[in-house]
Amino acid sequence: MTDYDVPADTEVLVEDSELPRRLKDEVYSTLEDRDPTPEETEEVVQAIEAKYRDTRVDPLDPVGTVSAQSIGEPGTQMTMNTFHYAGVAEIDVTQGLPRLIELVDARKEPDTPMMTVHLEDEYAQDREKAHEVVWNIESTKILQLGDVSTNVADMLVRVSLNEDTLMERWPTVSDPVEVAETIASTIESKLGVETIQQGLVIEFGPEQPSYRDLLQLVEDLSDIVFKGIEDISRVVIRKEETDNGEEFVLYTEGSDFGTVLGIEGVDASRTTCNNIHEIYRNLGVEAAREAIINETMNTLEEQGLDDVNVRHLMLVADIMTNEGTIESIGRHGISGSKDSVLARAAFEVTVNHLLDAAVHGEVDDLNGVTENVIVGKPIKLGTGDVDLRMSAGSKSAD
Repeated sequence: MTDYDVPADTEVLVEDSELPRRLKDEVYSTLEDRDPTPEETEEVVQAIEAKYRDTRVDPLDPVGTVSAQSIGEPGTQMTMNTFHYAGVAEIDVTQGLPRLIELVDARKEPDTPMMTVHLEDEYAQDREKAHEVVWNIESTKILQLGDVSTNVADMLVRVSLNEDTLMERWPTVSDPVEVAETIASTIESKLGVETIQQGLVIEFGPEQPSYRDLLQLVEDLSDIVFKGIEDISRVVIRKEETDNGEEFVLYTEGSDFGTVLGIEGVDASRTTCNNIHEIYRNLGVEAAREAIINETMNTLEEQGLDDVNVRHLMLVADIMTNEGTIESIGRHGISGSKDSVLARAAFEVTVNHLLDAAVHGEVDDLNGVTENVIVGKPIKLGTGDVDLRMSAGSKSAD
């Protein structure tokens, strides 16, 4: 039985149809609102089924070629160099053609990694609670906490912490001196020095008096992350209208998807990032496939090319994730790992492919489009893959 309140005969009609599950659910919800007669229900289901059959691809259609043309032609209208994320002017993110190339090349690291972090419960509604999550994500370094100076005469580095900043970034700790103690112990463990703490002032120096070592300590100190995630340099908080109503959403410069999902207050079911490999490592290949589709579609829509049918992008994502990992579309990925020698040679580094195939005695079965075009045979698609024979002696039955 379904979760919808529909008559039994209506359910039988819908369940017996060829429609996929998502379409069936949509039909159920619509029929539940309209309350049609059995005859009307049958008519509606038949009409939807006929429409669904018409939209399906015919057998032996060259779907790959159609998808390549459908994505490639609008791609020629895309901007060559765009660094801006729609709706978040404070964070620059690669868009346009460079982003599309990043996705189909399956780059390990995007040029401008970022995350969209959704919050849950009170964290999404209360700005103070949302800021708690911000400080747990954004990397906090020493120059954000106070002033750093050097005393050459005594060979000491002096850190003067700002009380207001400490209380803002450690909202759950009531005493700023307690935070200063934590910072001092972090400096000791990271730099291997002994610190002297007096209130909000921390001092330390090299073991042996050396100006070079003193400057090196200052440089190393500036790289230490005292709170947050090292790879995330900045977080922007915005109040936006979402499916759950008006709530706070965080946008990050830099990404560490796995770590962020474990932070209290983060809604792991809606949080996402623009690095498909991070999604693959943390959520698996099906999530990576969805991410490729969504990221590609968003890139096209941002450029005003939203008339590209999502099914072309789904085909590309299917091919890239078909083996259970993410492969690029290129000579180091799908095009370079084809079974056909001629198809590989036609793409790039022709001589190398032919030499390797000759050395290993490879055989080309001529199953694909490219190799059949090269040898002048009809391609095995559409009418080229249909053999029609008729026996001269047979007679049709009366």
